Amino acid sequence: MKKMSAVLIGAGDRGARAYAPFAIENPHELEIVAVADPNTERRQKVMMQHHILEDSGFESWEELLDGTQRADIAIICTLDRMHLEPTIAALKAGYHVLLEKPMSPDPLECIEMEKTAREQNRLLTICHVLRYTEFWSNVKKMIQDGQIGEVVSVQLNENVEVMHMSHSFVRGNWKNKEESSPMILQKSCHDMDILSWIIGKPCMRVSSYGSLMHFKESNAPQGAPESCLDGCPAENDCPFHAGKYYLGAGKGWAKKFTEDYTHEGIISALQTTDYGKCVYRSDNNVVDHQVVNMEFEGGVTATFSMCGFTREQTRIVQIMGTKGEIRGNMEDNNISLYNFLTKHETIVRLPEPVGGHGGGDTKIVRNFLDEVRRYDEGGSSLSSASVSLRSHLMAFAAEESRLQKGKSIELDEFYREIAFSSVK
Repeated sequence: MKKMSAVLIGAGDRGARAYAPFAIENPHELEIVAVADPNTERRQKVMMQHHILEDSGFESWEELLDGTQRADIAIICTLDRMHLEPTIAALKAGYHVLLEKPMSPDPLECIEMEKTAREQNRLLTICHVLRYTEFWSNVKKMIQDGQIGEVVSVQLNENVEVMHMSHSFVRGNWKNKEESSPMILQKSCHDMDILSWIIGKPCMRVSSYGSLMHFKESNAPQGAPESCLDGCPAENDCPFHAGKYYLGAGKGWAKKFTEDYTHEGIISALQTTDYGKCVYRSDNNVVDHQVVNMEFEGGVTATFSMCGFTREQTRIVQIMGTKGEIRGNMEDNNISLYNFLTKHETIVRLPEPVGGHGGGDTKIVRNFLDEVRRYDEGGSSLSSASVSLRSHLMAFAAEESRLQKGKSIELDEFYREIAFSSVK
């Protein structure tokens, strides 16, 4: 097994904590040889963890990618709107690229990245990590094996969990769609991808509804200040009070915005970052709930619901076929398979996953390394940019439909309009 080398562009939570640790746990398979991040503390922490030489730590991706190719692959985990340029540059420099999802909040940029990967004959794999989990891999195999006959309809619920919603999409990096991405793309492109994958047919049309219903100024408690730590009169009644949450049950989430996890360090971060802001007085504008209706080739239908007001963070699925039904909850990590003829239910109890996203964070790195090793022999990628592009377009079309009050959007026509605009 050939050991691979990688450069890491973006040393935030996904880059430094989700994907790069694979190299520490499996040093015989992967080595991180360089890192780029403008945050000195994050960059130096990665350099120390991976024994990266001082001259291989950079403030910008431009410096890292300037000159000789340093490694076999590039792991790119910058913020959503900073994906295009380093991805194009890395592909042209000869790197195979593992790119954090979503590809980009701009459909034209998604098309450009996919096209460049083909032209440069390089792998561009998008981090749709759910495809790599035991849960969804087993669901996919059951369908492929014909155990429920032909798929007729799918219902998929994404329970975001209420405090995760407040942390990431009200106070966090993904709170504002102009600065990051619409919720249906940033959070739920996983779900658009999974639906496309398990159904195995192209989506033909979508319609969608949703809004920002709760986390807005009109719902702020009377007298609530801009910052929770400035003496909020609703402190004891509000589950989102930053001090009470991040210094208590949500202390683990504080690791997302400070390297100093002491009591004093967290308080300092809450006073100087948006994580200390009142959830009703932030500049957030992404939806806190959304539904999408889809029709796939052959008449297969699917419904998707994302909601930020749930007690647990999980995905719940029901897949209805002509010969049986599949039900599952990722939180339980069990899958129910029911046969209409025998009336027999089989419960598949999966092992406890290791790593984030149901084990998908670890498995996508291992799978990507194998794909790179086999690439010259005609290998392919399970979540390549070419397959990801279609599910990204589903998300873009769903957001367009939502903004047009549920108008049905034809995917092929939608794609042609986007492609035509790029020519103009």
